[in-house]
Amino acid sequence: MWRNRHEQLRRHQTRTSRTRWTVLRTRSRRRQVHFHRGVREPQSVTILIKGPNKHTITQIKDAARDGLRAVKNAVEDGKIIPGAGAFEIGVYQALQQYKNEVRGKQRLGVEAFADAMLIIPKCLAQNAGHDAQDCLVTLLQEYTGVDRPVGLDLTSGQAMFPAEAGIYDNYCVKKQLLNSCTVIASNLLIVDEVMRAGMSSLKG
Repeated sequence: MWRNRHEQLRRHQTRTSRTRWTVLRTRSRRRQVHFHRGVREPQSVTILIKGPNKHTITQIKDAARDGLRAVKNAVEDGKIIPGAGAFEIGVYQALQQYKNEVRGKQRLGVEAFADAMLIIPKCLAQNAGHDAQDCLVTLLQEYTGVDRPVGLDLTSGQAMFPAEAGIYDNYCVKKQLLNSCTVIASNLLIVDEVMRAGMSSLKG
């Protein structure tokens, strides 16, 4: 509870809430702020963010929101996925094996979808200052030799086991990623076919 005067708290709140607190009165931008600590049964928590400028505060706030959202998603899903690009590498290898069972033009679509999954490991390598192709070759070679998820170590650029390092991704995020990219790709193909049909009709 903050930005409330201690004198404005009702008496029945202090008697029936079964809580105790210590009030620290400070001055921040001409506003009196009360920090209640030691609450026995808290219903909410306030995070106080400080920074030298507005940009830094915004970055800290976004990082805190993303972290809390990741924890919330993990608790609601009840499952997590190894991160550091391990999921994308595993999907790529699985699609490469499935490609041998497909015939016709559909095989090209499976191959294109598999190649698109490698964008995440490539971006991780490039953002860390490593060569994307070398990192991909290392990850693919390491994945074929073990039966465990293999991810990218951003410090060294070598393969690592995300589960041992405690690096995980949310299940719902990856599920939404696969669903969204499939829908978007299908819509783009439909639009391309409509435009081609329109151009052919104009030529005729």
